[in-house]
Amino acid sequence: MNSVCFYFEVHQPYRLRHYTFFDIGNPEYFDDQKNREIILKVSEKCYIPMNQLLLKLIKKYKGDFKITFSLTGTLIEQLKLWSPYVIDLFKALVETGSVELLAETYYHSLASIFSEKEFREQIKMHIKLMQKEFGYTPQSFRNTELIYNNHIAWIAASMGFKAILTEGTEKILGWRSPNFLYKPKYSPQIKCLLKNYRLSDDIAFRFSNKHWEEYPLTAEKFAHWVHNIAGNGHTVNLFMDYETFGEHQWADTGIFEFMEHLPEYILKHPDFKFSTVTEVANLYEPVGEIDTDEPISWADMERDLSAWMGNSMQKEALHCIYEIEDKVKSKNDPILLEKWRKLLTSDHFYYMSTKFWQDGDVHKYFSPYDSPHQAYIYFMNCLEDLKHRLD
Repeated sequence: MNSVCFYFEVHQPYRLRHYTFFDIGNPEYFDDQKNREIILKVSEKCYIPMNQLLLKLIKKYKGDFKITFSLTGTLIEQLKLWSPYVIDLFKALVETGSVELLAETYYHSLASIFSEKEFREQIKMHIKLMQKEFGYTPQSFRNTELIYNNHIAWIAASMGFKAILTEGTEKILGWRSPNFLYKPKYSPQIKCLLKNYRLSDDIAFRFSNKHWEEYPLTAEKFAHWVHNIAGNGHTVNLFMDYETFGEHQWADTGIFEFMEHLPEYILKHPDFKFSTVTEVANLYEPVGEIDTDEPISWADMERDLSAWMGNSMQKEALHCIYEIEDKVKSKNDPILLEKWRKLLTSDHFYYMSTKFWQDGDVHKYFSPYDSPHQAYIYFMNCLEDLKHRLD
């Protein structure tokens, strides 16, 4: 039996306001108006219609349709403030028993690279949030933007997780297929699920591209591609941003209709079923080992850390924010600690990227600023104010 494993990342950061040098001294770093506008817009275009559709599909297929989410702490906080109905819909999805929630870093941070202490603390915070909001204790883990290496896998294993997700890039696979499970080097007790990036990106990036040779993508055509792995894999891992549906791919592209009909065509093949991440980990044994000390991710063409650490502005900002960790925590001031952690969110450094071509266009699409340099200046001004408060 083969599995189709849908995993959706659901995340919204706290975007910084236009915080100039002359604002230093003002403790309000975040643009509440912009953040509220975006939460309401994405709720209307994606979260509400897609959650309603998934509830409909789970009911229609009587539990045979299953999905997995990770919901960041920054998303949950903002939904509770400005769009609580979406929280209710996520709770309804979890209550069906056909939805799994993964653990991750509460603030969608790069702590796995810069601070193991903070990394573990944010994971524990996130688990407590899932227990509080949904009565759910995650069994498996995904790191921010699927960032992964041997040490990150070892940490996840040491915290008792059954599975960890990452990108199915040739950097770690070579000639091997992402449609099998693998075990991380040094951590055989945890299983690694790899994203099938070709099939995932057909939905997430190419779906509405009229110049794509496979356009238009129908549910029947896509299901046929999935079925082709029969005998050559155990699981097709379709990992993507949840905002793919309705926000990145607008409703008029037919993305909701595609998703509505896909389960029917997938389940027409008697050897295929839908499984959650942990179910996949329980169903199949690893066929090999993944070994990488160099971090990988699912971001940009390089699938490394260059989306957040590709230029001197990003590296300086990251160095400066993490070097004050001990000082922040020694103050035992929950307000300062929360501000510091909100500044750790990976999006702030993503907006500072100076890449060109297609990757550059994607960074520009997500950024609320006029330029990467502007994102850097506002961030560093906020950080300067935070440092003054620590002193």
